[in-house]
Amino acid sequence: MLNHQHRILYIDDDVTLVRLLQKAATRRGYEFVHAANAEEGIALLEQGNIDVIALDHHLPTGTGLELLSSLNKRNHAPPVVYVTGSAEMSVAVSALKAGASDYVAKTVSEDFSELFFSAIEQALVRARLTREKDRAEQEVREARDRAELLLSEVNHRVGNSLSLVAALVRMQMTTVTDPAAIDALAETQARIIAIAGVHRRLYTSNNVGSVNADEYLAALVEELDTTMRSAGHTAVVRLQADHMMINTDKAVSLGVAVTELVTNAFKYAYETCAFGEIRVRLVRAAESTAVLVVEDDGIGWNGEGAAKGTGLGSKIIKAMATTLGSRIQYETMTPGTRASLEFRL
Repeated sequence: MLNHQHRILYIDDDVTLVRLLQKAATRRGYEFVHAANAEEGIALLEQGNIDVIALDHHLPTGTGLELLSSLNKRNHAPPVVYVTGSAEMSVAVSALKAGASDYVAKTVSEDFSELFFSAIEQALVRARLTREKDRAEQEVREARDRAELLLSEVNHRVGNSLSLVAALVRMQMTTVTDPAAIDALAETQARIIAIAGVHRRLYTSNNVGSVNADEYLAALVEELDTTMRSAGHTAVVRLQADHMMINTDKAVSLGVAVTELVTNAFKYAYETCAFGEIRVRLVRAAESTAVLVVEDDGIGWNGEGAAKGTGLGSKIIKAMATTLGSRIQYETMTPGTRASLEFRL
């Protein structure tokens, strides 16, 4: 049973019917207030504490549909049960389309009162369920906003911490003279920067689940260029990237793969040259597929045979390609090398 303290506002100029419904409402425990026309109804509604409105179609001035349209423009308006003649089903349909919760056909039979209060109760139940649904959805939105804010703060702190570690590695580079040690520290710094860049993008974005790939790679390539030049390398990096959004995990893998490929090109493609160019391209191959290409004009390598150096970079590249659901492919050019991998966004 419903709480029988609900207050019904009935708008109708049929005095006889009003008296009958008022007595029936009192027996059922409802509080019943009456308005003879739209103006009186609006005045009573503005006083507050109206839980449901019963609205007759034929009013002294205009129709109930006109008043219904006005009620729908109000915030948190009570549900409306539309009362119309039994031969006016098209009017009832219009009322439902206009926002009425339910309708009841006005008749002189004894069933009218039962149908009327059944419609009232159902309208109240639907209104309560709607309020509970809206409240639950609001709580979900608030919880999501709190979680996103917290995640943004976490990304902020992680990004700052990784940037600090990268700065410490750069300071360490200035204290050593061994070229191999300098290169190793430069590579470590570049890897840290690649991951820090993802977190930096996440906490400065409204979307904590994905990264703008072209902006991320632009910042990453600039950092790589600075880092490798500080380690004594002279090649120049060029970037061409289509605009696309990539989820966080894939962005990390993509960034680390680019870092390793570019670092290897800096170190090995131009080891006998004073100057060279490294080209990084990220292009959309299809609606849900992208291709990463890193190429140079250096000495060339097709991916076969023993890797130069420790081989760690090549292992990391293969691991990142696997994480992206792809595999790295190398192609010898004249001159240079092209490394590419295709992955799903």
